[in-house]
Amino acid sequence: MDRLAEQAEASISILPDYQVCGRVTKILGLLVEIAGFGSDLTIGSRVRLHPAHAPSVPCEVVGFKDGRALLMPFGNLDGIGLGNPAEIEGRKPVICPDDRWLGRVINGMAQPIDGKGHLPMGGHPVPLRNTPPPPHSRQRMGEKLDLGVRAVNTFTPVCRGQRMGIFAGSGVGKSVLLSMMARYTEADISVIGLIGERGREVQEFLEDDLGPDGLARSVVIVATGDEPALMRRQAAYTTLAVAEYFRRQGKQVLCLMDSVTRFAMAQREIGLSAGEPPTSKGYPPTTFGELARLLERAGPGGPGEGSITGLFSVLVEGDDTNEPIADAVRGIIDGHIVMERAIADRGRYPAINVLRSVSRALPRALNDEQNAILKRAKQVITSYEDMAELIRLGAYRKGTDPKVDEAIDLYPKMEEFLAQNKDDNTTIVEGFARMQEMLNSVATPRGRRF
Repeated sequence: MDRLAEQAEASISILPDYQVCGRVTKILGLLVEIAGFGSDLTIGSRVRLHPAHAPSVPCEVVGFKDGRALLMPFGNLDGIGLGNPAEIEGRKPVICPDDRWLGRVINGMAQPIDGKGHLPMGGHPVPLRNTPPPPHSRQRMGEKLDLGVRAVNTFTPVCRGQRMGIFAGSGVGKSVLLSMMARYTEADISVIGLIGERGREVQEFLEDDLGPDGLARSVVIVATGDEPALMRRQAAYTTLAVAEYFRRQGKQVLCLMDSVTRFAMAQREIGLSAGEPPTSKGYPPTTFGELARLLERAGPGGPGEGSITGLFSVLVEGDDTNEPIADAVRGIIDGHIVMERAIADRGRYPAINVLRSVSRALPRALNDEQNAILKRAKQVITSYEDMAELIRLGAYRKGTDPKVDEAIDLYPKMEEFLAQNKDDNTTIVEGFARMQEMLNSVATPRGRRF
């Protein structure tokens, strides 16, 4: 009865106090202009268009011009014409997550798309465009979080409440890496946002990559690439809103989003349609502001709350990690994992360049012994890669530099260590023990052993 009462209270709380209606006055592409709304609309307000012989179309206010409101739809505009009524929703959009959402797949509007029936409504509404916790009341990052991936656990350790970017070009394996983290993480719950994904790949991700065990403790939000820009952006907001609900319950949440770039592209489409001027690579100014507001919602909560550990993939255009979105995201988050096509081309997955990847949780995240092992491993990789061209050409003579000689012996073992099958789970302790054993298999130039 208590749960039913909560659901009833939540349903009543989101009902508007009154209704205001306007009329469609102009349609240009995906931009709809309405009039007759008085002073009841603001940026982000929801409006429903009612065609004569078709279901209503939800829209959002994206701007104003000459006393008219500019809307963009969450669906297609079939059947919408001049003079159609526009019903204005009086309250800000919210969703009501529930613990029973675990194991479910939903769209950006928090509607089920997995064929498993009705999605129960919780008793605590969460605003879709929520504000981040106040900086002065946020907790600090917690202990390191085991993600089950050797290269990440050892070279770029992630702490509870940290936000990391995964920078990669298309087809380099970032989706598989994210699924490994979701399946093997120590976090209580995973919230996964697939933003602008190929529709064909969604079922493959759920069944092959995430698997039944991973899905059972996850909520997956999907907006495919063919959906309108508003729906793709909405799916990102819904992903963070669901994660915030579980954080408020004191849970350790792993929030995965693939990808932030497609969220930015959706925002670019919305901004340009509303008449914003394009700036860097066609992105309007609001894109970078929305990126910061979205990513800042992840992280530690306030006193008594849990934390959201955020892993956000960035689809870099032309494998350029300095393009505008990648550069903006890198300045907001707490570290980045760089995946390179050249590494994937030689068959090593996950294709992480550990020397270009950075975790801002270091060195605090590791103990002194682990930091020493990590430092030595990076020295080995650096020594080899500095001389890689000469080694491949046969121009390096063994015995010239003891450090390079050691690196030549250890580098194949290091490559084997960094490679990992998606069905293989390696804990932090196991990863460092294996790396220590590998480094001890060849004496260091000064005869030291770890």
